[in-house]
Amino acid sequence: MSLKFSHITLLLLCISSRKEQNKDHTVEQPNSIENKIENTEFQFIIDSSDVKGSVVIYDLKKDIFYSNDFDWANQGRLPASTFKIANSIIGLETGVIESDSTIFKWNGEDRWLDIWEQNLALKDAFQYSCVPCYQEVASKINPERMNTYVEKLHYGDLHIDSLNIRNFWLEGTSRINQMQQIAFLKRFYGNKLPISKRTKDIVQKIMIIDTEKNYTLSGKTGLSIRREKFNGWFVGYVEVADNTYFFATNLEPLSSDINMNELSKKRKSITLLALRKMDIIK
Repeated sequence: MSLKFSHITLLLLCISSRKEQNKDHTVEQPNSIENKIENTEFQFIIDSSDVKGSVVIYDLKKDIFYSNDFDWANQGRLPASTFKIANSIIGLETGVIESDSTIFKWNGEDRWLDIWEQNLALKDAFQYSCVPCYQEVASKINPERMNTYVEKLHYGDLHIDSLNIRNFWLEGTSRINQMQQIAFLKRFYGNKLPISKRTKDIVQKIMIIDTEKNYTLSGKTGLSIRREKFNGWFVGYVEVADNTYFFATNLEPLSSDINMNELSKKRKSITLLALRKMDIIK
């Protein structure tokens, strides 16, 4: 796909935090977690990639978290496009998204990515991370219903009103941390969210990224910019024969030499390498 550089400025304005406060936000955890193990191999992978940040992997069967940096993992950050998981759930629950056959129609206007300039089915809109498609969903949900559902889902610490309903996950003061991302995904996977089975089944299906012989990888990436620094997410879970592992990776470049496209690749490649180091995937 080709980037339309004439629209990069518009996108960066869309995803930059014009309403940022000058201090970082730490989103508190509801419960202290004692079952945490530091994994120095994750730090080596990150250090070798010219980025900084944290990888968290949670073993569902053993109830153990592994990470190179739990302090980083507890710092709240903009959810960016990882919110498309929750946005899809809320869209389906409210009827704004009718089904997995819902088509997001392109209005003919130029969009940042060529691949967005077409009618997109729900799964494609999700996997291509179509920002205009999900801005439309959020607008139709409306701030009142969005706040109600976000509270019901216990999803991070989001600040939503009529002025930011189209971009609160991309800019501003909404925050979620890696531990909360995993807690949310764990509740989703374990049927602990107050949503219908139909919604869960549809969202679980559109989240599938890769199906291999020995595992199925599901998840969502995200990217935001704050104070001219990119922040990249990759969250999801890996299903293997006898267990499920949840992951949340959050990274930032160490230098300006790493651009948006490179960070976008690294957030996934670093996560997969960490999963391989733990012999979760081959």
